[in-house]
Amino acid sequence: MTTLFRPQRQTLWQIFAIPTVLGVLSIVGLISALVGDGIWDGLSWLLLAIPVLLCAYAWLRPGASGGRIR
Repeated sequence: MTTLFRPQRQTLWQIFAIPTVLGVLSIVGLISALVGDGIWDGLSWLLLAIPVLLCAYAWLRPGASGGRIR
């Protein structure tokens, strides 16, 4: 009898933790860009760059399919 590999079940929080954090960072970055000047502009650039950099890293890392079907 052969056994199939079954991935370990994840909780709802484990699935949505990173997207939730990225969403909160984006919202805070957008709000700080709208309401503030000076240091708030720098904070908004930083917070809005984090999701973009993480997506670029995930797409460009070795072994990633980058959305391409192999």
